[in-house]
Amino acid sequence: MSGFVLTQEQITTFHRDGFVFIPDLLDREEVELLGQIARADADFLRNANDRLDASGARTRLSLRNELYEDVYSAVVRSESLVNAMECLLGDEVYHYHHKMTMKEPFEGGAWEWHQDYGYWYNNGCLYPDMASCMIAVDPATRENGCLQVLRGSHRMGRFDHGKTGEQTGADPERVEEARKRLELVYCEMEPGTAVIFHCNTLHRSDQNRSANPRWAFICCYNTRHNDPYKKHGHPNYHFLEKWPDSRIKEVGRRQLTELCQTT
Repeated sequence: MSGFVLTQEQITTFHRDGFVFIPDLLDREEVELLGQIARADADFLRNANDRLDASGARTRLSLRNELYEDVYSAVVRSESLVNAMECLLGDEVYHYHHKMTMKEPFEGGAWEWHQDYGYWYNNGCLYPDMASCMIAVDPATRENGCLQVLRGSHRMGRFDHGKTGEQTGADPERVEEARKRLELVYCEMEPGTAVIFHCNTLHRSDQNRSANPRWAFICCYNTRHNDPYKKHGHPNYHFLEKWPDSRIKEVGRRQLTELCQTT
């Protein structure tokens, strides 16, 4: 990531469609560092939980609300990414949380149709002025369960959500009507490519039916004016210090070396 700046076309696309692709957000070394570290990081993996989809298949998720001196935090704090989120959301943003979704070959479960604001709303966030950036760590394909989105669904507002398996899913009746009207887009991405999507954009993913893993790193941001009115597991507003993009490699190289020395 080196001096990335959104184009006017990308800004227009985000507001029209509810998502926008960012090719090569992370360069080859950056995304390799991210993947190698995550797969070797015992603490990060120990923090992972299984989530069952409607059929009972499992997907692993490792989520953190805190930022540290590590490669994950360096990506979250990277100046170019944070500036892009502030441009799209129209305000100062802060780190809401970050997570790695881990779909293993032949067994990674699906994520049911949902909007992130479908449950962030219940965390005390009054406005849907939030967004996420999903970065492909492995190649994301239809076969291994890439992200799917409904183009323009963010303009439908928040759907009611309820439990689907161990996940929170959007009202199936409304989802079915939305699918009749809106284009379904498969977010197939090469490692390092990202998709930024609005918190009301309907999205899901299939089970991984391939021999290839599908890991993805997701950075979630909230706006300062949307500081939750009540305490929840995710943090209230706090100033987010931006780091130069170069810190991703600097911190990542050091962290990988330390992990290799302890294994």
